[in-house]
Amino acid sequence: MSRCWMLVALLSLILSLANAQTVGSPYAGQETLEIKALSPADLQAYLAGEGMGLAKAAELNHYPGPRHVLELAQKLGLSPEQTEQTRAIHARMKAEAVGLGKLIVEKEHLLDRLFAEQKAEEEQLRALVAEIAQLQGALRFVHLRAHLAMRELLRREQIARYDELRGYKAGKGTQHEHRPH
Repeated sequence: MSRCWMLVALLSLILSLANAQTVGSPYAGQETLEIKALSPADLQAYLAGEGMGLAKAAELNHYPGPRHVLELAQKLGLSPEQTEQTRAIHARMKAEAVGLGKLIVEKEHLLDRLFAEQKAEEEQLRALVAEIAQLQGALRFVHLRAHLAMRELLRREQIARYDELRGYKAGKGTQHEHRPH
């Protein structure tokens, strides 16, 4: 019987040591970030005007993205006019996204500084968080609008080929009606 109790005690000790090592915060190590709420990858993505999955609803519902359309231009059989228009859509999206990304980073930096300097107050916090949310919504709209423009520019067959090349499987409600070109 004593061996059984020793085994139970040893097992309990091992489990408590394992739990002690997992107790902590998933944020551990992030306290040195310049802007605590943004990972280095997030920061870079905002400043570069990257998509960050903001247009996923469009992308996965047959509304191609301009960057990927340009990458696949030859395989999609884009006409010179479609290529030119796609470049214009992408350039507009990128310029607007970079501008909004910079503003979001500035506001996140200000938010971080308020807490770092222990000056955060509810009224100011509410306004700043609302401003960041509005900028994030505007950024998402910029990306989604570009996908909408691409859908109008491409032919149905090109959209189907895009989906195929991107690895998307046909599913429920696949090709929605769109204007023929």
